[in-house]
Amino acid sequence: MKRLSSTFVIAALAALVGIASAQAQTFPNKPITFNVPFAAGGPADAMARIMGESMRKALGQPVLVENVVGAGGSIGVGRVAKAAPDGYTVSVGHWSTHVVNGAIYDLSYDLLKDFEPVALLPANPQLIVTRKTLPAKDLRDVIAWLKANEAKRRRGPPERARLRTSPRSISRGSPARTSPWFRIRGTGPALNDLVAGQIDLILDQTSNSMNQVRAGNIKAYAVTAKTRLPSAPDIPTVDEAGVPGLYISVWYGLWVPKGTPKDIINRLNAAAMAAMADPAVRTRMADLGLEIPPPEQQSGAALGTLQKAEIEKWWPIIKAANIKGE
Repeated sequence: MKRLSSTFVIAALAALVGIASAQAQTFPNKPITFNVPFAAGGPADAMARIMGESMRKALGQPVLVENVVGAGGSIGVGRVAKAAPDGYTVSVGHWSTHVVNGAIYDLSYDLLKDFEPVALLPANPQLIVTRKTLPAKDLRDVIAWLKANEAKRRRGPPERARLRTSPRSISRGSPARTSPWFRIRGTGPALNDLVAGQIDLILDQTSNSMNQVRAGNIKAYAVTAKTRLPSAPDIPTVDEAGVPGLYISVWYGLWVPKGTPKDIINRLNAAAMAAMADPAVRTRMADLGLEIPPPEQQSGAALGTLQKAEIEKWWPIIKAANIKGE
């Protein structure tokens, strides 16, 4: 084979750069798809729809939401990893999908190497919530009830969400473990079962449970944060409720496939930042108990730094506990 001349190689590279630049200048010229790896109606879905509705104004194109469920969100995230790096397929994920899953599943993609971070989105603490008929006036009563009913707690048929949280894990401040159904179908359907009284308790994102708490359909016993929520000041913190130090917050982000042109990433980030500065969006986020990061922390670089730090923190803990995806 003949060796390629340096002139030819330089010309080819210049052409590729020119194509990428032209794509960025015309982006977007068609609808953008937000890939949500959980069921419709859950907190990730709500985040995607709130952000997409507002980002549409800055981008000048519709933002569609595609729900691809399964394996704790890893199937949906994997679809984005294999998508064209053109900015039209965006992963809406969070701490579980883009950190935890890498430690508990044998993924066909690399959470750091196969994606480009776009923007850090709002975060929210968790609520410890039960069915409204659970006979407990505070979290200490909930723990006592769990201990007293360890053998006879309703676990339901296999297709239903079944709480697998021991009283010991709650009182010691360890996260709840949930059934395969919960991880496969998502928190939206699990919340529906809690409202129906078919399960006893879940540890859920405030953005998912808040409306049902306000409606009186479920009970909230504590928020997993150091301070009470401004939107729900009557719910005590875990410190106040007797489980000090159980601080859990789920942060969200946007990612695109590796190789997406930087100009396109910047355009998406600018639209996301504009959305988080929108007073209407900020009000909706606050009502759901979501905390918007300050502007200087909304960049793709900030998201990438946080994700890497969380992986370094959590993977050794998860692997040492031998936790596996179901």
